[in-house]
Amino acid sequence: MGEAVDAKHAPLDVITIGRASVDLYGQQIGSRLEDITSFAKSVGGCPANISVGTARLGLRSALLTRVGDEQMGRFIREQLIREGVSVDGLRTDPDRLTALVLLSVEDEGVSPMIFYRTDCADMALSEDDIDEAFIASARAIVVTGTHFSRPNSDAAQRKAIRASKAKGGKVVFDIDYRPNLWGLAGHAEGFERYVKSDRVSAQLKTVLPDCDLIVGTEEEIMIASGADNCLSALQTIRSLSKATIVLKRGAMGCIVYDGPISGDLEDGIVGKGFPIEIYNVLGAGDAFMSGFLRGWLGGESLETAATWANACGAFAVSRLLCAPEYPTFEELQFFLKNGSRHLALRKDEAINHIHWATTRRRDIPSLMALACDHRIQLDDVAAKAGADPSRIHDFKVLTVKAAAKVAAGRAGYGMLLDEKYGREAMFEFARHSFAWLGRPVELPGSRPLRFEFSQDIGSQLIEWPVDHCIKCLCFYHPDDPEPLKTEQQQKLKGLFEAARKVGRELLIEIIAGKHGELDDTTIPRALDELYALGIKPDWWKLEPQASAGAWAKIEAVILKNDPWCRGIVLLGLEAPQDELEAAFAATANAPIVKGFAVGRTIFINAAEQWLAGKMSDEEAVTDMASRFERLTEAWLAARGRKAA
Repeated sequence: MGEAVDAKHAPLDVITIGRASVDLYGQQIGSRLEDITSFAKSVGGCPANISVGTARLGLRSALLTRVGDEQMGRFIREQLIREGVSVDGLRTDPDRLTALVLLSVEDEGVSPMIFYRTDCADMALSEDDIDEAFIASARAIVVTGTHFSRPNSDAAQRKAIRASKAKGGKVVFDIDYRPNLWGLAGHAEGFERYVKSDRVSAQLKTVLPDCDLIVGTEEEIMIASGADNCLSALQTIRSLSKATIVLKRGAMGCIVYDGPISGDLEDGIVGKGFPIEIYNVLGAGDAFMSGFLRGWLGGESLETAATWANACGAFAVSRLLCAPEYPTFEELQFFLKNGSRHLALRKDEAINHIHWATTRRRDIPSLMALACDHRIQLDDVAAKAGADPSRIHDFKVLTVKAAAKVAAGRAGYGMLLDEKYGREAMFEFARHSFAWLGRPVELPGSRPLRFEFSQDIGSQLIEWPVDHCIKCLCFYHPDDPEPLKTEQQQKLKGLFEAARKVGRELLIEIIAGKHGELDDTTIPRALDELYALGIKPDWWKLEPQASAGAWAKIEAVILKNDPWCRGIVLLGLEAPQDELEAAFAATANAPIVKGFAVGRTIFINAAEQWLAGKMSDEEAVTDMASRFERLTEAWLAARGRKAA
């Protein structure tokens, strides 16, 4: 073996090799797969899961496999990129489909599953897909059991092993035994964990001598060795390999063997499990492997690596999906330090918030948004102009074109559009490369707050694209009468819970100045009251403040209650452009203010002229674009930046 790969200079920590599928999880818990009516989609397959799990824990990971040249293959590729996983080793197969898996949680620890993998893309992996220089760029590779089941994929993994060892890399073997993927069980037995097979054992035993780390359950240890009990299996593996062996024992934790195997199964480094309610066992082993690799490759002790592995596995069994539910390093450390009073971690609000905030789909460090979610105001303009209200739909399409003209595909630009008049505008929005779209749910002008179309807000949100942000305006003042405040608070709390349930980001807009005095403490008090209820929106949208002191107090409240908050965007109301520019400048020393979402200042002139038939489409777009661009330039100047 060559010299070990330099950890400081290696581009990658780990490359995982093998299965990559789309998992479709039944959303009705406690139901037979036959009775499932809706599914949640996620990246799946042991190596794909580990690549995501290790990336979330801070390792530089990559996935080496094939996906189909279709929407599911592109979903996997795009999701890996969002997770920070390198896709340099991800090949697109023009002839085969991406694998699918259908699953349900029927009972505790019982999850029927169907693999749709006939001639699928990942199983077509071949030696030609293995770039030796790419393999050599990683400190370690993870090979997986299923890909030793076919001659072509077996050859591919063995080539990767040779390339890694030649450059001093580590070889990790996740036994990952699925009997029906070896042709040993029927299609309906996807959940079957163990079928003894001399053929499989003979195949896997040839892999063991080249390994530095071998990880498996009791059943997997037995299939890899051919032995009939766990202790004999461990001894057989040790006779063939000097690798560190990790025996996964579910709720009992794990045992790590780093030397000779004695006659006592417990004679190893025992990593204790965590007392967690078992919700779904699928993917727990991949989370476990992710945690162990984070410690093992990070230079931690085997005891620490085992602890991290068990904790990551605990997160997985307490949640529904696989990769999307794995913890980030920040989340893991919070759990290890603070624990949880919940046996079901998915019910721990503090941990769930960290998980949500540290796994958002994209980073938006600044946001310049053209707000055109106005309904009452444009109704009034149309009535004054004698225009058919249906023309408002077309006008909103023009606002999108104006915003897109300014954004020109650059990062940090967005819009606010509504359901009532903005559906066609949303379709136009999707044709451009914006960073963000917010959609209002409040009934315009309502106080106490009401939702626009139905008070059953959750049933509305499930239809929204996953990257659309909920926006809710609430006329809220901390000195409002208590009955009014209580009603408003309950409405916002319900909206927040619905947003988290369906996985949509939330922006809460607070306007206090229309219903009471506004001083340096007004908004800080309002936010403090809402945070005390457990409401933690991704964004706040706030009116400009009179002093730098007010912004400092607002920032202190947010950072105290939610350091993961994306930040604040300024609203404009009907302020003239020069007043908005002054408001921007006043936030120069308030880094929590990330941008603005301004509407009427930008579009009202064009709306009045265009709806009255005095301005063409092109003129309206030009007028709004010039006003939006001026505001963006003023915002960037206030932050000491220039437009890219």
